[in-house]
Amino acid sequence: MKSEIMRVDKYISSQLNGVSRKDAKALCRKGEVVVNGSVVKNGDEKIAAGKDTVTVQGENVAYKKYVYIMLNKPQGYVCSTKDGKSPTVLELVPPELYQNGLFPAGRLDKDTEGLVILTNDGELAHKMLSPKSHVEKKYYVELEYPVQDCYIKEFEKGMEIDGGDVCLPARIEFIPENDKTCYVYLKQGMYHQVKRMFGKLSNNVVYLKRVKIGDLDLNSNLELGQCLELLHKDVEKIL
Repeated sequence: MKSEIMRVDKYISSQLNGVSRKDAKALCRKGEVVVNGSVVKNGDEKIAAGKDTVTVQGENVAYKKYVYIMLNKPQGYVCSTKDGKSPTVLELVPPELYQNGLFPAGRLDKDTEGLVILTNDGELAHKMLSPKSHVEKKYYVELEYPVQDCYIKEFEKGMEIDGGDVCLPARIEFIPENDKTCYVYLKQGMYHQVKRMFGKLSNNVVYLKRVKIGDLDLNSNLELGQCLELLHKDVEKIL
């Protein structure tokens, strides 16, 4: 695979959390950047990302073009890169996993918990969210009233919800241990869709958690607010 050629200041700022291009240039001028064993004092110098060895202040800076992170989102956080009123999911990413350009691939409502993918790979996000891809999302739902048998057909045929939005056919799976709980499987993600679908059936969602995207399950050991970096084989499960 051909290496990506980029300026050393861009390389450093893209790989190190909190380091701007200006900061990277300053590190070069101070002689704190070494490429293939030689000090580089000009941030404009070109390097082959992933091939050349780069160290900053004695620490090796390994190249990752894209990063993929699983987050178990808690309530109270918004799926956005910035928000003036509420904390964003990016604030939950630990420094060792953070990379410039991260964004949430898809959204969960502020009061919804569960699986969110954070990445800087726009192509993956597009494929994951495109209606043509039909990537299925699984939600665990707790309701105010018991689940009714008639819900199955209503979900399967698709339904028109408030505002005139039309839902694609979806699936509902009962949980025998509790008749006020179920799993819902969707291949689209309209605003408050699960809540609006049950509202159409005169029921109310009291708790909602996304537990699966494609074939990728939320890690059962991942506590609310925690992140983990995904391996390539895990990323493939999304699609």
